[in-house]
Amino acid sequence: MGVSLAEVQEAHRLIMGLARVTPLIEAESLSAEAGLPILLKLETLQPIGAFKIRGAAHALLRLDAEARRRGVVCCSTGNHGKAVAYAARHLGIPATICLSSLVPEAKVEAIAALGATIRRCGDSQDDAQKEADRLVREKGYTDISPFDHRDVILGQATIALELFAERSDLTQIVVPLSGGGLLGGIAFAAKQLKPDIRVVGVSMEHGAAMHESLKAGRPIQVAEVPSLADTLGGGINLANLWTFKLCRDFADATVLVSETEIYRGMQALFRRERLIAEGGGAVGIAALLAKKLKLDGPTAMIISGQNADLDQILAVARGEPVRVGDQMVKG
Repeated sequence: MGVSLAEVQEAHRLIMGLARVTPLIEAESLSAEAGLPILLKLETLQPIGAFKIRGAAHALLRLDAEARRRGVVCCSTGNHGKAVAYAARHLGIPATICLSSLVPEAKVEAIAALGATIRRCGDSQDDAQKEADRLVREKGYTDISPFDHRDVILGQATIALELFAERSDLTQIVVPLSGGGLLGGIAFAAKQLKPDIRVVGVSMEHGAAMHESLKAGRPIQVAEVPSLADTLGGGINLANLWTFKLCRDFADATVLVSETEIYRGMQALFRRERLIAEGGGAVGIAALLAKKLKLDGPTAMIISGQNADLDQILAVARGEPVRVGDQMVKG
């Protein structure tokens, strides 16, 4: 596949300092209900509140001096942009982040606070990527893809090393699925360490680009729509180089959850486990509660981020409806 377990291990060594080893804790309430251990990998405790720091840090650390001087650019649905901005600030690299109108304003403000230049462009991740491509051509910036980038994938894959360092008895890993960098990286590394491990990706019902592409047998375009799991939006690029093949060859299944189920997943994490998670970080719990997962042993859930709007989190915690596009969602 053009990547190796040794490279994942080297990536883990390299990124420590910008990223951190995150806790793997048992969710007592969810475990009791499931009848087996449900373990939560809290990527919410990364410095930027999301797993994306792993891949962004690795990609920027691998740049040569000239590329660092020219600067970097990326498109993002929020967390990747925050991760690139964070790593770039610590490494002294100029960063420009391209964001569509679908990215919540709270995430835009958080990225700007890290010193990155913000460009708002278009109504989709594809529109944001076009602007990033223009800046690469005209300014000589290096594009740091949010998912389909070899060094980004190797960074995300380091989560698998930490999981098995703590729980070699895992039978399943459940991973939020967007462009496939997280699922593809974890699935690849996990299968090298334990070939019979089951790795499942979870996405929202509408606009799940990788899920639909895997069904079609090739990368396809899907329409982006507002979602509680806004960080999982965006296409996978019709010229996808890495993540489609990794997800196809190493992931065992993909599952979709509704907006109501995502709401319930976020609410359960807050009420039952006292954990804050954005919609995209709670999709594994959503699938668990909706009984859409096959459980046969200790299962690790990647809680991938916590960067939801605070008002949204509070509304979900109180059981109040929240607006998602032109609809109101309630558990």
